[in-house]
Amino acid sequence: MSAQRNHSGRALWTWLCLIFLLALMCVVAGITYVHYRIHLPISPDQSIFVVPPGQSFNGFARDLKQTGLVDETYSLRAWAWWTKQSTQIKAGQYRLDEQQSLAGILDHVVSGKVVLFGVQFIEGWTFTQMRLALAEHPDLVKETTELTEAEILSLIAPTESHPEGLFFPDTYRFPQGTSDLEILRQAYAAMAKMLEKQWQARDSSTPLKTPYEALILASIIEKETGQGGERREISGVFTNRLNLNMRLQTDPTVIYGMGDKYKGNIKRKHLREDTPYNTYTRHGLPPTPIAMPGKASIFAALHPAQTDALYFVAKGEGSHYFSITLKEHNAAVRKYQLKRKTN
Repeated sequence: MSAQRNHSGRALWTWLCLIFLLALMCVVAGITYVHYRIHLPISPDQSIFVVPPGQSFNGFARDLKQTGLVDETYSLRAWAWWTKQSTQIKAGQYRLDEQQSLAGILDHVVSGKVVLFGVQFIEGWTFTQMRLALAEHPDLVKETTELTEAEILSLIAPTESHPEGLFFPDTYRFPQGTSDLEILRQAYAAMAKMLEKQWQARDSSTPLKTPYEALILASIIEKETGQGGERREISGVFTNRLNLNMRLQTDPTVIYGMGDKYKGNIKRKHLREDTPYNTYTRHGLPPTPIAMPGKASIFAALHPAQTDALYFVAKGEGSHYFSITLKEHNAAVRKYQLKRKTN
């Protein structure tokens, strides 16, 4: 009897071992299959895949199947459970490679490396031009299109009264679903940070009393020249004029004050028409910036060149001729301006 019980026990143990080995083989085979399927290169028919906000992993897997990227979702679900990624997918728009595995796609949406779009603000642009660039961008959510300038400022910088020059020119990258208001907030913060840093390192001899005055002068410098090597010298001329209480007499401010009346040509009569921005009729700086200055122009405004020049005139090829005396300046005007008009 005892021998029979021992024999039955060994038989049961043998069966249990066989069942365990069979189960283990099935598990190993399943893992091998899942690993193979999940790392098998696929060729997506489309290069963009979107994960909507709040989507569950099951919804994500279902969308992959509906787009034809997978013919079954069990392998993906099993792999995500095994790697603990099923709760880590992030919403956004993702770009798929031509030969990408499901494991790669899953890693992609877990990492949150979404497709980024870009909008560029150019040095010298006005706020109107900025708004136009935002309104025409197809991938931005439009929140400011119907708002006035005052309404926009109330949402970004309630203490500011005029938007011109307050935004830093740069290329701003953003994911799908970003609003134009958010881009403006970023550009405003970037300019505030840049201006404060530059102001702290300013030349101690500058007559400028506030960072905002530096922004105004920088915007004039930005509009006066595109030559990097001239910015500090032009700043030196304007600084000399401010110190001597001479009028700045700079055309870009007059043009800005003309608004929509400017048709591409500034005439002598325009220099005599008084506006808050006409630096031919008024002393000192205009009341606000006239454009969006870049870093180099802000630096130039706060670090003017040491020069005796009080005048400059465009030479017609992008650079300027600088003069110390009015007599020299008038001769330069005849040489570079009047001569060019008669040719």
